[in-house]
Amino acid sequence: MIADKIITAAMESNEAFIREFERMLRQIVSVLRKLDAKEKLEGTGKSGFIAVIAARPVLDIITEKKLKVGDRLVTIREYSATSMEEAIIAAIKAERDGAKAVVCAPIVSSTIEKVLEIPVSIIMPRDSLLEAIELAARKMG
Repeated sequence: MIADKIITAAMESNEAFIREFERMLRQIVSVLRKLDAKEKLEGTGKSGFIAVIAARPVLDIITEKKLKVGDRLVTIREYSATSMEEAIIAAIKAERDGAKAVVCAPIVSSTIEKVLEIPVSIIMPRDSLLEAIELAARKMG
């Protein structure tokens, strides 16, 4: 067991402890690099996804959880929010979860950009906005 080797080396001498500790760190880094490479190759894992923050009805429209952009396969993860406060909290959670970018509504994007250190993109619902205006005009009479 690794812990036993480190304890034995520490009892032997400082130099032996340092050698054993460095060897253990190299092994850990090697394993982490292999896992990162595997995640990048397979497009899996927590890191590298785009977080979409919106109300549940908007998120229900998203049918694909992976999207091909250029030569990359990008994972999409949904975060439901029904208020500005929830959207800000969801953005912070997404960044902590490993999001590499966030897509959200224009009304919260400026606040989210101030809080996060990752890129923020906005949803511009041009077609649905025009349809909603036309529907409102018809309802007016």
